[in-house]
Amino acid sequence: MLRISGLSAGYHGGTVLHDLDLDVPEGSVHAVVGHNGAGKTTLVHTVAGLLRPATGTVEVAGRDVTGRPAHRIARAGVGLVPQGRRVFARLTVAEHIRLAHRPPRAAGGGRPWTPQRVLDLLPRLGERSTHRGTDLSGGEQQMLALARALLGSPRVLLLDEPTEGLAPVLVGQILDLVGTLAGEGLAVLLVSPSPASAAQCADTVTVLTSGRVTARLDGPAVRKDPAELYEAMALTAH
Repeated sequence: MLRISGLSAGYHGGTVLHDLDLDVPEGSVHAVVGHNGAGKTTLVHTVAGLLRPATGTVEVAGRDVTGRPAHRIARAGVGLVPQGRRVFARLTVAEHIRLAHRPPRAAGGGRPWTPQRVLDLLPRLGERSTHRGTDLSGGEQQMLALARALLGSPRVLLLDEPTEGLAPVLVGQILDLVGTLAGEGLAVLLVSPSPASAAQCADTVTVLTSGRVTARLDGPAVRKDPAELYEAMALTAH
C-alpha cells in the first residue's frame, strides 16, 4: 500500500535520509525506531508531502505521489497524526470532528470513516464532545488527533511518536488502537524512539540510524525475543 524507494531528503541543503527503502502492506504496522535525530520525523514529513525529497519515490497503492503538495497526498489516501498532537486549543471535540470529515476520493479506499464510526472506535471523544482542545488530557488529545486523521478516510496512516508523553496505561491503549486499525485494513507507518512500545504492535520493525536503515526485523519474532532489537539499538548509540 505504501512503497518508498531510494528516498533521500533533508533541510537547507543537508541530507537527513539516505537512500531509504521501505514497504508497508495493507493491513499491517511497520514501526520505524531510532534515537533522536535518526530521521524518523523527516521520513514522515517527506511521505506526507511536508518536505520534498531530493531523490527516490513514494507510492500509495501503486500511485506515484513523490513531491506532491501535502493536500494532494492526503487526497491520495495518506493520513497524518503529527508529533505533539497539534489539536486546536479553542475548538471543541465536535468542531474538530466536523471540520476534519471529508468523503474519500481515492478509488478503492474501502469503508469510509464517518464521524459515527470514529466515535464508535473512540467513545471517550463522544463523552467529551463539548470540551475544547485545551480541556483534554494528553491521551484524549492523542485520540482526537487520530480521529482527525481517520476522518479523511486514509488508506495509509502515518503516526509520528503517538505515545509521546503518555502514561503507560494510555500507551497500551493507543498501541491497541493501532493494531485495531491495521485489522481494519489500514497500512500503518509508526515512528518512535521507543523500541519496546513500537514492537508491541508491529509486523515489521526497522531501525534507523543517521537516516540509514541499519536493521529490519520481524515484529512477532521481536516480541518473543527482543534481544536482537535491543542489540541493534545499542549499536546505533555508539
